[in-house]
Amino acid sequence: MMNIFASRAYLSDGWSNDVRLTLDGTEITAIASNATPQTGDTRVDTLLPALSNLHSHSFQRAMAGMTEFREKGRESFWTWRTLMYAFLDHLTPDHISAIAALAFMEMQKAGYAAVGEFHYIHNAAGGTKYDDPAELSSRIIKAAQDTGIGLTHLPVLYSYGDIGGKPLAGGQLRFGNSVDEFAALVDRCKTLVRDMPNDTAVGIAPHSLRATTPADLAQILGQTPDGPIHIHIAEQTAEVDAVQATLGARPVEWLLDHADVNDRWCLIHATHMSDAETTAMAHSGAVAGLCPVTEANLGDGIFNGKSYLNAGGAFGVGTDSNVNISLTEELRLFEYSQRLHHRARNVLAPEGGSTGTTLYTQAAKGGAQALARNNGEIAVGKLADLVAINSNDQRLCALPPSQLFDGLVFGANDSVVTDVWSAGRHNVQKGRHIQEDAILERYRHAIKDLTSRIRDV
Repeated sequence: MMNIFASRAYLSDGWSNDVRLTLDGTEITAIASNATPQTGDTRVDTLLPALSNLHSHSFQRAMAGMTEFREKGRESFWTWRTLMYAFLDHLTPDHISAIAALAFMEMQKAGYAAVGEFHYIHNAAGGTKYDDPAELSSRIIKAAQDTGIGLTHLPVLYSYGDIGGKPLAGGQLRFGNSVDEFAALVDRCKTLVRDMPNDTAVGIAPHSLRATTPADLAQILGQTPDGPIHIHIAEQTAEVDAVQATLGARPVEWLLDHADVNDRWCLIHATHMSDAETTAMAHSGAVAGLCPVTEANLGDGIFNGKSYLNAGGAFGVGTDSNVNISLTEELRLFEYSQRLHHRARNVLAPEGGSTGTTLYTQAAKGGAQALARNNGEIAVGKLADLVAINSNDQRLCALPPSQLFDGLVFGANDSVVTDVWSAGRHNVQKGRHIQEDAILERYRHAIKDLTSRIRDV
């Protein structure tokens, strides 16, 4: 049994003062407002529900800063992808372990309690199969165990090099699996997580309409009657054009017409949608998996945020390429992209509502849905996924509770985070991760080895 006392907390029905929570280890079992702290309580300033990071490729954390130079001609997602494939040639299982642990630690320090790891490296360089098909998935799962972050593991089905069933080539060979191989991989991952905390989950992630075929997608969906389903879709205009030319419809339109897209689904990016697609996706019950920092870094485009939210669509945020792991920056950039597009302010808030509160609370609920995780609010029976912030920080101290979310999203940054719990695991304490020194040392050793391999080529 554990108790947390907060000077204030944002509960499922709003702000409350002098809040004392009781945890049974993983879940919240009691909440008392206007309470008195007791000896042994963990005391914090302001307690919020912690968000889930719904989309991550943890290995790309080690690439941050490596692709910010201009190649000859027009730079785009596709030139970035070429560099990413070259980077893949040198990653070992030990590198992947160390990089994932660093990324997961940084996510928690930013205020995320859980992550959806969209994991698509399955093979050795050149496509050679490991003896254990889940060799690299096991490294991700172990990194989650070592850091204490909540994990929804999402093995990726990636069978083809491009739309129309083109063969894999180059760096893509590390991703490749047939449908049968993929089904065996998912089963193996489900076995591996049996020794993990019970808030761990396994879903599936058909990579995109580019990397699978309609027949393969239908087969794997038929074999997966439950659990989360994530897919990259409509990230780039070239992708939209290619899918339309090959399948006869735009990506989101095609998917909604050919799959039972419902609340199990998370459609990552969905950047380039028509008005009809935007409304239909919002009504489907799926979550839009938005990654504003990565989408801006890659020059993807701007999501139809205003019309999507007006249609009642659910969304969450993810760190995707992990070029800059920042919860506040993801939320801030989502709103700012809409302001730039519409040349207006407070675009995503309902009339008379707080933009920061809207962004934070809706992302919390959307992330919970996308990861099939029982979190997203502070309430009895929910997982103890909690984040504490210091409202006495100079960037927040002028604000009443009703404006703290606005201050957090637009005026502060993740450095105001003091404590984070993932299903009751108190991994971040007073601004530091409890395994921080060991994780950093291991990462520095791994990155030194990795960069020396790249330079020697």
